[in-house]
Amino acid sequence: MTSSERAKLRGLAMTIEPVVTIGKNGLTESLIQEIDEQLEAKELIKINVLKNADFGAKDVIAEIAESVNAQPVQALGNKITLYRVSKRKDVKHIL
Repeated sequence: MTSSERAKLRGLAMTIEPVVTIGKNGLTESLIQEIDEQLEAKELIKINVLKNADFGAKDVIAEIAESVNAQPVQALGNKITLYRVSKRKDVKHIL
C-alpha cells in the first residue's frame, strides 16, 4: 500500500465509528472472526481497544492485521484502523 493510499484511508476512517471492541479478554478466536466478517462487509473498519485491556492499539495492530490478512492503516490512541479488499461483489471498493 502506498503512502497516498494510506492517507486516503486515514481520511475516510475519520468519519466511521468503531465496529469491534477489544476488552480485557483480549484477542479471542470469536473476536478475530468478527473482525474478519466486518472487513469482508465493509473493507475499512475501526476497532476500539478498551483502556482495561492488557495492551494498547499499537501493541496488537500487526497481530490482528496478519491474522485476518488485512493492511494496517493506523493505530492512534486506542483505535485501530484496518483495510482489506472485499471479495463480495455487492461491496463498493474504496481504493
